[in-house]
Amino acid sequence: MKRRGHFSAYWAIFRMRLIAGMQYRAAAWAGIATQFFWGGIELLVYAAFYRSASAPAPIAYGQLADLIWLRQAFLALVMLWMQDNSLLDMVVKGDVAYELCRPLDLYSFWFARLLALRLSRAALRCVPILVIAALLPEPFCFHLPPSPQAAAYFLLALAFAVFLVVALSMFIYLLTFITLNSYSRLIISVASDFLMGALIPIPLMPDSLQRVLALLPFRYMADFPFRVYSGHIAGTEALVGLGIQLCWIMFLTISGGLAFRGIQRRLVVQGG
Repeated sequence: MKRRGHFSAYWAIFRMRLIAGMQYRAAAWAGIATQFFWGGIELLVYAAFYRSASAPAPIAYGQLADLIWLRQAFLALVMLWMQDNSLLDMVVKGDVAYELCRPLDLYSFWFARLLALRLSRAALRCVPILVIAALLPEPFCFHLPPSPQAAAYFLLALAFAVFLVVALSMFIYLLTFITLNSYSRLIISVASDFLMGALIPIPLMPDSLQRVLALLPFRYMADFPFRVYSGHIAGTEALVGLGIQLCWIMFLTISGGLAFRGIQRRLVVQGG
């Protein structure tokens, strides 16, 4: 009964934060305009790159366009630099003491809160971006998935990616507990942008670097699910990727929860 009660509390927190996040529609429209503009710039840059390339491209331009539009549409879901700044401020200023008074597990409480924040921001932006992108001329437009199987694998991979991003985000909060500043967020965010293929698509990277990135969790936040959608990753490779995603989620959530409980036992809040 106690566990069921705690689950109800986390579910209530998730619902409240989700509803609250859906209220910021003006900010969402501003974000849509910015992300659509940035996606267009990326497409034009890579179009010039493809036209001047002498060797065959490792990924078709249409698949690359799908990857870019999906990343812009689901930016709030997959980008590690998008965090709940109020939680970081709580740790730095010491207001986290009020959070510790709640009869709830802090890790699960913040996990539910951050998950709702990301989902609410993405829900307001993804549909308009993808609809407008689908109306663009070839080869810049957003395409439908090549098969129902690709669509099903994509939805599962995207769901896993969201939990993976939140689990990694919790380690940023953990580092903030240790360092008492949010600079660790900037360092990790810059590194993750490159490691997940947000700066340079992973298929365009050297093969040796791609093999290294395949061992890290970052590419499974965006590169993997979006390439599954386009059909660039399919069949057994997609199933193996889904399994790797699930393993990373389990490892990061378990280790993150244990680390949070350990740091709370040594936490000292100054002031009064």
